[in-house]
Parts: sequence; C-alpha cells; structure tokens
Amino acid sequence: MIETIKYAEYEWFLWLNSIHSPTWDVIMFWVTYRFTWIPLYAYLVYYLFIKFRASFWQNLFFITLSVGLSDKITSGFMKPFFQRLRPCHDPAIQNMVHIVGNCGGEFGFASSHAANSFALAMSFYLLNGNKKLLFFLFLWAIIVSYSRIYVGVHFLTDILAGALVGILITTILFIFKINLKKRALNKF
Repeated sequence: MIETIKYAEYEWFLWLNSIHSPTWDVIMFWVTYRFTWIPLYAYLVYYLFIKFRASFWQNLFFITLSVGLSDKITSGFMKPFFQRLRPCHDPAIQNMVHIVGNCGGEFGFASSHAANSFALAMSFYLLNGNKKLLFFLFLWAIIVSYSRIYVGVHFLTDILAGALVGILITTILFIFKINLKKRALNKF
C-alpha cells in the first residue's frame, strides 16, 4: 500500500514538474523567490493600517505570529522529524526532476512556502471581508505553492501539508485571539 502511494506521488510530481518552458522557468523562479513579494507585504501592512487603525498593532502581531509559527512548525519541526527527501534529492527520481535554481535543503515535508503563504491568506480571510483581496491572496498562495513543485523542490503532499499547517495554525491563533478579547471585555 505504501509503495503504491509513493509511486502515485512520484507520478503526480513528475507530471506537474514536467510542464515547463524557458519563459516559465524565469517566471516561476521569481514567483518562488521570497524577496519578490516584499512590495506585496508592504502593501498589506499599509492596507491593514488603513482598514484597522485602532487594532493595527494587534492584527499585525496576529498575522506575524501566524506566519512565523507556521514557518517554525514546518521548517523547525516537521522537516527534521519526517526527514522526507525533496524530489530533487530523492535518488529514485532526481534524474528526472526539472530543477529551476537550487535544490535547497535535504528535506521537504512540509512546504514552508505553502504554510507561510496560506497562513497569510487565512489571516486576512479571518480579519477582513474584502472579497477581491481574499481571492487574490488565496490565488497567490496557490501559485506560490505550485511554484515549489515547478522548481523541483516539493512533492504535492508537501504542499498540501504545508497549506493545512498554515490554515490550522492561523485558525487556532484567531480563536485564541477572539477568546482573549472576550475575556478582556468581560473584565470591564
């Protein structure tokens, strides 16, 4: 059973990773490069300030904590614990992997890029009702996550697990935030 799942994972990855061209290689390199998105992050901080002046610092802390904790869980705990090789390091398929840029660290489960981008999108979903922004952020998170498969450094399950971590951590922190706010209001 495990071998069947592993084989299916290889097949899905190789199919998704094989859809490439020189133009898309350049685009996906920049999509997956974390510093590309600094202007987006700056805009989101500005948007947060304009939309939530009274609770700006509290909401910024919530978002930063959501993304930071998601990153720490995937990079600091899951990757060393599961020690699942990245596709570009996996001897069974590494000669068939289309790599854009470098391969990165040895282990890939779960994707920090997916966890971080979905934590950011989920944070704004829970804080905000702007449907255009939410659509953009979740689409952005999907594209950033797919770029990790495209550049050859993550399997699909790495991405799905990372996205799930980002969404769950953010939701748990949001519930905690709401409960703290209720307790504070009940004291007065």
